Amino acid sequence: MRVGIGHDVHRLIADRKLILGGVDIPHDKGLAGHSDADVLVHAVCDALLGAAGLGDIGLHFPDTDDAFKDISSLKLLHRTLEMIREEGYGIINLDATIFAQAPRLGPYRKAMETNIAEILEIGKNRVNIKFTTTEGLGFVGRGEGIRADCIALLNEH
Repeated sequence: MRVGIGHDVHRLIADRKLILGGVDIPHDKGLAGHSDADVLVHAVCDALLGAAGLGDIGLHFPDTDDAFKDISSLKLLHRTLEMIREEGYGIINLDATIFAQAPRLGPYRKAMETNIAEILEIGKNRVNIKFTTTEGLGFVGRGEGIRADCIALLNEH
């Protein structure tokens, strides 16, 4: 078994969609980034890549490559799955946390978990997503950005 951790942060800006776990969430701001800036999916990709010993998301999907401009992060996640499979690994489970002061994300949990499970071709019971605020502290608490962390557990096939 192998474990990996992923972490991502993006700044909130006006005139941009808020995409988390592949879900378009109504909010007055979205996340800035080269792709769709889905911090949750980016953290998942990093956790999977790390567990497989394959570096990180920036190595494989650099923000200097126009091929990834405005791409759905779910496409990056699918390619990540292919890479870890090529190395002989399967996914046991993922556990992720999104840190956001607003909006409230609970109503979107099942859709996020379903999107990620479907792309990774695993059962929904293997994807767990949690949400928390930072009680008004730091950049998250001030509504300046959103953070996500993920831990992935892989096994060898």
